[in-house]
Amino acid sequence: MTSDSIPIFFAGGGSGGHLYPGVAVAQAMLSINKNIRPLFLCTDRAIDTTILQDTGFEFVMQPILPPRRSVGGLIKFWRSWRATQDLVRKLMAERKPRAVLGLGGYAAGVAVKLASKSSIPCAVLNPDVIPGRANQYLFAMVQHICCQFKQTRDHVSKSLGPKLVITGCPIRPDIVDAPPRAEALARLGLDPLLHTLVVTGASQGAVTVNEGVVEALKRIAKNRDQIQGWQVLHLAGPDHADAVRKSYRELALELELDAPLAVRVVDFTPAMRDVWVVADLAIARSGASTCAELTARSVASILMPYPFHSDMHQLANARVLEEAGAALIVEDKKDCKMNADMLLSPLEGLLYDGEGRARMSKAAGELAVPDAADRVARTMLDMVGAPAVSTRGKGGSKSPSEPNSQGLRDDLGVYLTPDQAQNP
Repeated sequence: MTSDSIPIFFAGGGSGGHLYPGVAVAQAMLSINKNIRPLFLCTDRAIDTTILQDTGFEFVMQPILPPRRSVGGLIKFWRSWRATQDLVRKLMAERKPRAVLGLGGYAAGVAVKLASKSSIPCAVLNPDVIPGRANQYLFAMVQHICCQFKQTRDHVSKSLGPKLVITGCPIRPDIVDAPPRAEALARLGLDPLLHTLVVTGASQGAVTVNEGVVEALKRIAKNRDQIQGWQVLHLAGPDHADAVRKSYRELALELELDAPLAVRVVDFTPAMRDVWVVADLAIARSGASTCAELTARSVASILMPYPFHSDMHQLANARVLEEAGAALIVEDKKDCKMNADMLLSPLEGLLYDGEGRARMSKAAGELAVPDAADRVARTMLDMVGAPAVSTRGKGGSKSPSEPNSQGLRDDLGVYLTPDQAQNP
């Protein structure tokens, strides 16, 4: 590390929703000042390594564990907090960070708190309308709270108003500057003559979304004899993809379809630039990053907010899109058949209503903040007084989406007919 280096810590992880915005900010900071040296302090979850190993950024796994509402869970959390403090103190002494950006969630807490105590400037990303408990804990310790939605002002105390900066939610530049649709379709192995329905429960997948969508598609195919003009790209999640593949095979066998149902099931891909550019309609959770990416790519969507958080913050995110005319909300009832009941009418309607999808797509695009990463980057650089130093021609980090379709972890990129379903 040279004397010109500007170390910046990015603290947080445990999901793509926490890490991808941080990666986008780190890339934006490097594009403004070549001397930035990002270090990600993440969790030991496999998804963190999967995301960060392709970026070119250095990362260190913290031993921090999520807090649990039990005596044993709280004891484990406290011990992991102490161990994480020891690690972060050591890294701060070695690297001497000029600033810390908290990415939200429990894994951001130790670094932001220790940095604040050491008078190191801090900011935190708050991309959800309703701040989570971890962010609320950190708000008093930071100089800036970078928010995606102006509606967040209604969910924090007025005393925090001066700290709030409405930046939008940072997304990776490869999603903003997406490739031509034909190229993305080819990389994904999809048919350019068909519309594409994208199904995703975010980076970890969602069982209730997966099951409800497959059941709803079965009913639509049964009613209409086939799903005309559509193919499905289903991002099922690493732990759920095999079960989803099995469900689609069973669907093809049960219905004995005269025409094939075009399905590709993928467990996870970092190549979301390709996924969103081919999407004509999406069924998704409404995490902050998903909402930002849907609007950036002007994708019409049916949103199924995560139903297990007590504050229902994904519902608040979804309502912003719904009120703008960019999305429909379907409540996740935590039951396959009930979810299919709820999905059936809006899904069938949008599959065969091109004008309706076009209106929603336009509304989604009007919500987009494509330069959000740059806004947060400049906020961080202003805190440390770092000038712009061009990186043109100097290289830089890799985009986590550069592994194109080869990065797809998929073994079912096929058209499913009854015969193929019997011999997968």
